[in-house]
Amino acid sequence: MTKLFATRLALVATMMMLATPAISAQQGDDAAPPPKPGKPINTGDVLSGELNAMKVRDAKNGGKKVATYQITSEPRRLPPPNGLCNLETGPETFQLVPSGDAQAAQLKTFAGKEISVKVDEVACASDPGQMSEAVITKWSIIRKQ
Repeated sequence: MTKLFATRLALVATMMMLATPAISAQQGDDAAPPPKPGKPINTGDVLSGELNAMKVRDAKNGGKKVATYQITSEPRRLPPPNGLCNLETGPETFQLVPSGDAQAAQLKTFAGKEISVKVDEVACASDPGQMSEAVITKWSIIRKQ
């Protein structure tokens, strides 16, 4: 019985030694300054990042799978009234909405690569099916890398 008690006591002591640094590290993180909001993005600005292609179900089209394209970049603030899209630093993922088959085909060729687009119209994501934090509805590719 005493041996069992000693074993448990040693186990608890070991766990306390391991947990104490983790607790103090968490308390140190609380003192870190809040993240700064990203720089603003306005109409005519350039957004650069990696283009990702995803297949999502289109709720408007009977659940048919459609290709969706997204740029991942540094956090950016949108112009008012959208602002930070209810995020601390602003959106980092931007869904590109093709205006037709030609733009969709153009995006398909750049999937997985760095691209830059000129932003003509951007807003925070609001529809449940959108996979990004913000949506760029009017855009054009300006530089291919």
